[in-house]
Amino acid sequence: MSEIRNPELWPSGELKIEWVRNHMPLLRGLEKEFKETKPFKGLTVALSVHLEAKTAYLCKVLSLGGAEMYITGSNPLSTQDDIAAALVHDGLNVFAVHDATASEYEDGIRRVIAVGPNIIIDDGGDLVSMIHQNYPELLPGVIGGCEETTTGILRLRTLDREHRLMFPMMLVNDADCKHLFDNRYGTGQSVWDGIDRTTNLIVAGKYVVVAGYGWCGKGVAMRAKGLGAKVIVTEIDPIKAMEAVMDGFEVMSMSQAAALGDIFVTVTGCDDVVRREHFLAMKDGAICCNAGHFDCEVNVAALKEMAVSSRVARTNIQEDVLESGRRIFILAEGRLVNLAAGDGHPAEIMDMSFAIQALSARYLVENRDTLSRRPGEMLHKVPASIDGEVAARKLADWGISIDVLTEEQRKYLYGE
Repeated sequence: MSEIRNPELWPSGELKIEWVRNHMPLLRGLEKEFKETKPFKGLTVALSVHLEAKTAYLCKVLSLGGAEMYITGSNPLSTQDDIAAALVHDGLNVFAVHDATASEYEDGIRRVIAVGPNIIIDDGGDLVSMIHQNYPELLPGVIGGCEETTTGILRLRTLDREHRLMFPMMLVNDADCKHLFDNRYGTGQSVWDGIDRTTNLIVAGKYVVVAGYGWCGKGVAMRAKGLGAKVIVTEIDPIKAMEAVMDGFEVMSMSQAAALGDIFVTVTGCDDVVRREHFLAMKDGAICCNAGHFDCEVNVAALKEMAVSSRVARTNIQEDVLESGRRIFILAEGRLVNLAAGDGHPAEIMDMSFAIQALSARYLVENRDTLSRRPGEMLHKVPASIDGEVAARKLADWGISIDVLTEEQRKYLYGE
């Protein structure tokens, strides 16, 4: 029995899913293939991903491929109740509500793991963590899983290094067709969509501080520059800091940037990036938000302790007034601003990411007897053939053809 907010919301969710389906040609192609081949027939798939329309379409594609789907969200604020209702209406199992309490969120994770999944599709590592900590008896039944975030892969690397990861995991985030496009172009656009629709303020002419210059940070900074912002990047990695300088951005420490910034966006995957001493240095009206997976990058708890008064200034905007009288605004409770206060990445971007997910899940099933299950060797790169297949399908959909090496060129390059 599913547990959702309101089953009557399904018509709205169905329209949203239909809209994204029309803009996700790669998944449409896999939908057709999976309906015929049934690669997941007889298998149970547990999925924890931000539960919005694009994720819902992935779930339907996997279901049409024979999977028994058990679905929950990966963030308390990113679940859309009408999407959950639409999936339940179609016969899928969903345990997720928008604005979930900590116990409701954990219960959703627990419910989809307790069924004993064969495949796990994770966003941040909560499902993998839950099954290892609370349901070790179910580990032998897991063929493997897929992880699509940088944060989740960091957690997996720790587990694997300590020989505590007990089944193979595909590093979906590290696939070229994922991080080069989803992390950069997807995050870059969706973060500013979330900020813009939440604040309704202009970006041009303002100082935007981007904490972190990985692929996500590159995307956020690039789009901020395009909107006319004066962009400052903060980093801990000297090489990434040099990249930011050569890309035309100012680079400094957060302690220096705190007094300059009008809008702060954290995209580091680390905790306590914006903290007490930074809040004290910020100008009146500074806006802080986070685009990393967990809500620990902006220390919202510290700000609440410092505040002499707090109120909701606008939907998804918390205003905290410091003793000095300066106001600091936090968007979406410091959670993922592009999903908690928006619809996430564009459909065309997630089409590639979720095609990688679907093909990686099929790869796990097809290679279940050959993938390493030795402790310390459980992490597997997405095969180049899958990356290449997704890229080729995308170019074909765009009507773009590219050059092919001649036999002579191949011999010149590879000696074949």
